[in-house]
Amino acid sequence: MNIPTRSQLIDGKLVTAKATFASHNPATGELVGHAPEATPADAEAAVVAARRAFDTTDWPTDRDLRLRCLRRLHQALDEHREELRELTIAEVGAPRQLTHGPQLDEPIGLVKYYADLLESYEFTEDLGETESRGQRHHRWVEKEPAGVVAAILPYNFPNQLALAKLAPALAAGCTVVLKGAPQTPLTTLALGELIAEHTDIPPGVVNVLSSSTPEVGAVLTTHHGIDAVTFTGATVTGRRIMAAASGSVKRVFLELGGKSAMIILDDADITKAALFAALTICSHSGQGCALTSRLLVPRARHDEIVQTVAAGLDRVRVGDPTDPRTNMGPLISGEQRDKVDGMVRRAVADKAVLVRGGERIDPGFFYAPTLLAQVDPDSEIAQEEVFGPVLAVIPYDDEEDAVRIANNSRYGLSGAVHGADEERAIRIARRIRTGTFSINGGNYFAPDVPFGGYKQSGIGRESGRAGFEEFLETKAFGRVVVPEERA
Repeated sequence: MNIPTRSQLIDGKLVTAKATFASHNPATGELVGHAPEATPADAEAAVVAARRAFDTTDWPTDRDLRLRCLRRLHQALDEHREELRELTIAEVGAPRQLTHGPQLDEPIGLVKYYADLLESYEFTEDLGETESRGQRHHRWVEKEPAGVVAAILPYNFPNQLALAKLAPALAAGCTVVLKGAPQTPLTTLALGELIAEHTDIPPGVVNVLSSSTPEVGAVLTTHHGIDAVTFTGATVTGRRIMAAASGSVKRVFLELGGKSAMIILDDADITKAALFAALTICSHSGQGCALTSRLLVPRARHDEIVQTVAAGLDRVRVGDPTDPRTNMGPLISGEQRDKVDGMVRRAVADKAVLVRGGERIDPGFFYAPTLLAQVDPDSEIAQEEVFGPVLAVIPYDDEEDAVRIANNSRYGLSGAVHGADEERAIRIARRIRTGTFSINGGNYFAPDVPFGGYKQSGIGRESGRAGFEEFLETKAFGRVVVPEERA
């Protein structure tokens, strides 16, 4: 069997490394391929290339060039969509049906969105004239690219997160060093190979690295040649990146953890809301930072709702990600499954009631959809991110109690509410301190919608116009208006 070894992209060239590390299929344990083990010297070379491309070429100033390159990148992604789909299923463990949404097809649409935005965006804003110190002055503002960007990815949605960082950065005129996650390096490296072989993006503008150790990330977050760092991943890692980047006061954009709450109000359609809660927590096996992993229910209807959610979980088809009928695949690794199982066991020891799941499913790294009832809102399972298919049901006494419990978290990424009175539901949604919110199953996630969190869920936004402007600097100008101009 021919097991492929992917290449890194550094300064426009596809390069291998002396050492490699393996990537395995989390559904079967089979070897998917090998990724180059980047060294600090590789990271240095990538930063130097990106710095040169930014400082000495017309990439930052040539809008037409960037637009043409983004259009070609979108075309190349579309042409190689099915190859990327099979790789994503194999390496990420994503069910096939999920690749037709946020795992692949929707991310490809991000590139078109940012090309369209670049075509229409006004980089200059005229502020008019003002009188000061006996003279008239004309002022205006111009937007310029932030510089060289280090983009560091997690494993859960590698296509989405790579393109959500790469597309707006390129549209803004930045150059990028992209580092894939150690668990899913091949998917990100495939993007680099596609850029090298099927687009006209100039050398050095995009560099793609893979590494299974922290040394490369340390270079990228501290290097004097990096102007901005964008990172998606665990909050504890985000804190370390902030500290590392502070030495040179780099821009830092962080999309971190979440412990989002879904509130079912007393007038809600219980069957619809419970099914929504069940399917949400099983999306990509619960490996999503914005998934609602706390379910807040009226105390008087706790048992009824728990049984309805349990029935919904029983309908989830767990199994082979290549099967179009599969709803939920494996966790990414044995280590992650051990973490999830340990948290469930501690929750039960902490007097949570195990209603469904709590079991490993072999072979592969599967974990049964799990429902815990009567959960203490201050317990570990209610406060810490699990990143697995585990839903914690927490009873509340009244509307004020529900809002208090929902906000009782150091995170603030997302949330949801279900209720028959939509105006009441919206009022409650506005009281929850999160960056995104779903009302009665409404979907906010799209290329034009800014995504990010409050509190320890991160800094900055991805996607939308706001995600584009994260990669821009603002420069203000003023000039004296000479007398002949006033006439």
